[in-house]
Amino acid sequence: MSRYIKWFKEISIKDVDEVGGKNASLGEMYSHLAPLGVNVPNGFAVTATAYKHYLDFNNLWEPLKKLFENFNPDDIDRLKFVGKSARDLIMKSEVPDDLKKEILNGYKQLKKEYGEDISLAVRSSATAEDSPTASFAGQNETYLNIKGEDNLIWAYKMCLASNFTDRSISYKYTHKFDPLKVYLSVVIMKMVRSDKGSSGVMFSIDTETGFRDVVFINAAWGLGENVVQGTIDPDAFYVHKPTFKKGYRAVLKRKRGDKNKMMVFSEELEKANLAEQFTKNIKTPIEKRMKFSITDKEILQLADWAIKIEEHYSKVNNRYTPMDMEWAKDGIDGNLYMVQARPETVHSQEKSTQFEIYRLKEKGKVILTGNAVGEKIGAGKVKIMFSMAEADKFKDGDILVAPTTSPDWEPVMKKASAIITETGGRTCHAAIVSRELGKPAVVGAKNATKILHDNQGVTVSCAEGEIGKIYDGILKYEIEKVDISKLPRPKTKIMMNLGNPDIAFSLAKLPVDGIGLARMEFIINNYIKAHPMAIRHPELLSETERALIDELAFAYEGDAKDFFIKTLSEGVATIASSVYPKKCIVRMSDFKSNEYANLLGGRHFEPIEDNPMIGFRGAARYTHPNYADGFALECQAMKRAIFEMGFDNIVLMIPFCRRVEEAKRVKAAMIENGLENVKIYMMCEIPNNVILIDEFLKIYDGISIGTNDLTQLTLGVDRDSEIVSFDYDERDEGVKKMVKMAVEGAKKNNKYSGLCGQAPSDYPEFAEFLVKIGIESMSLNPDSVLKIIKDISKMEEK
Repeated sequence: MSRYIKWFKEISIKDVDEVGGKNASLGEMYSHLAPLGVNVPNGFAVTATAYKHYLDFNNLWEPLKKLFENFNPDDIDRLKFVGKSARDLIMKSEVPDDLKKEILNGYKQLKKEYGEDISLAVRSSATAEDSPTASFAGQNETYLNIKGEDNLIWAYKMCLASNFTDRSISYKYTHKFDPLKVYLSVVIMKMVRSDKGSSGVMFSIDTETGFRDVVFINAAWGLGENVVQGTIDPDAFYVHKPTFKKGYRAVLKRKRGDKNKMMVFSEELEKANLAEQFTKNIKTPIEKRMKFSITDKEILQLADWAIKIEEHYSKVNNRYTPMDMEWAKDGIDGNLYMVQARPETVHSQEKSTQFEIYRLKEKGKVILTGNAVGEKIGAGKVKIMFSMAEADKFKDGDILVAPTTSPDWEPVMKKASAIITETGGRTCHAAIVSRELGKPAVVGAKNATKILHDNQGVTVSCAEGEIGKIYDGILKYEIEKVDISKLPRPKTKIMMNLGNPDIAFSLAKLPVDGIGLARMEFIINNYIKAHPMAIRHPELLSETERALIDELAFAYEGDAKDFFIKTLSEGVATIASSVYPKKCIVRMSDFKSNEYANLLGGRHFEPIEDNPMIGFRGAARYTHPNYADGFALECQAMKRAIFEMGFDNIVLMIPFCRRVEEAKRVKAAMIENGLENVKIYMMCEIPNNVILIDEFLKIYDGISIGTNDLTQLTLGVDRDSEIVSFDYDERDEGVKKMVKMAVEGAKKNNKYSGLCGQAPSDYPEFAEFLVKIGIESMSLNPDSVLKIIKDISKMEEK
């Protein structure tokens, strides 16, 4: 029987004290999740007992103890000296013969299982690692592509020494661990040949917002260290758990990353024992950079595993346990493998009823953007650093700016008011540590060290969605803290207006009854960027326009139609997912002709109008020869979102429908394009909609009153014209009478009535008026929701 090693089949999550967090999770998955179809490569743990034996044999306890006497981890120079001295003590010592024999015997058994040519992954596994409050992400070393007995023993010693890296020592003190009582176990496992495939990180929760209903996956070509260390911008994918569990198989959302580097194996194994000899970074070929690094089938396979792993660990822990995982695709056998799973350490500790909203109180110039980490705002003076050798110049409250922020920098990161890096995705080690420290970070902010300069005052905002913004100057901001569990719930349903999928998850905690207005235009304008008719009729475009559309569609095998349908359906579904299964009302496109003309290729398909506000817009376009093919694309995207992606909470809505005959034509076109048995509402925003409400509601299932256009057309005021803006007022008695008639008409026909205009967000008295006339719901801008809920609850009590 082995004294110092344990095989994965012998390990469970209960063995953390002996084999560390990483090994314990690998054993737990190998034993309990492999039978459910989760692939886990085989391997063994070199235990904490072996670590203690190594230190005992070499008489290292006393010299290590002396190094940490009267130690202050905030003294950077002392930290560097202590770390290097401790690592030198480990590396200059010898592996005891009995321990070496067991490690090499384990290696021989793996060769029997996988073949003589097997390469190994040798990974640190600390006994305090992957605890509920501290992930130890990236604090200890990993060595990949290890072959040969001498290299294996060297890698084992390097892992032991990494228990005393500067970052690991600082991290232990930050989380109140005694550095001499955290023992180091080591993972030795089959190396998944992702150097010839792809790899990445996966969470069973949204990393930034704590939204529980999604699996979040980062992926890139080659070995996973570039994703983990944040040296590249990876691909990003989301899968919606509730619809997945119902049997729907679709990617919720995707974003293609730059992936400019890929890590592969180095063949120069005869050189001296240096970590760089085993792997190297090369430039990613342009065709790979332009494509997604995993297929939809693989994304869904990973999501399936993430859900199974989360459910298993939640059952083991008797509480909801979101998971942080690493995966790899073997480019030789073509299979996916799970190579790590640990509890997520930030959002799992939060109280789900606490809602913290950061808001800028001033406007400023955006000088840089990147990927937002967290949802906070920080401000201070820039300090640009290229290495930890410059740490002495960093002061509390400074903004850390660096090419990349690895976990080595944790001692400086905890002093920063915000962090900016030029590379990295939202699941890299630096991002994980930033979240644990509660610091806003913007990663992947290209050329940050060139655009910004030392002592420049900036404000870093991660409170505006997935795009993190760096503003010039130190701007004022506020923090609103709300305990949602203590908010009253009014009888009138409070819904939310939302067009930007990037902020949907961050708003999911708001206590709303659904989305009252999801605007398609934002998705088409910001993600698709091309005119729908240009997608359908490329033969009418210039060569330059066709080339630009081909570039947009490259990752979709060059199929522009597929690109349009998937991008639009996934954008809408992302918004719908934030309130699922509550209602999400999606308005079909309502660009004006001058706005459509600005889209790629739009100039070929749009008329020049003197007053586009009341011109070729809304329902008039949908069956017109100039746009019918574009509307068909919109319908196909919505068909995919509802029937293929499973978002049956989506209700479609027709804007600016002037006449009853037009309403009938549009409804017929929607059915012809596959949208039969879908609820369809009409925007009630033209006086004729109110006058003929009974006729319109024979065709549609409800109305949502748009006060912006209804006010414009009732008062005869062009809402785009500044010179007559003084006459534009939703509170005018004539407008209010129109609204009241519309609500009464809907009630008489037993149909839904809501309001999605600006008025109740701007005017509390208008919200009170809506309550009095008995409207079913009102949809507000997100920043008005909490205030209006309180106001309406008081009104209803009167």
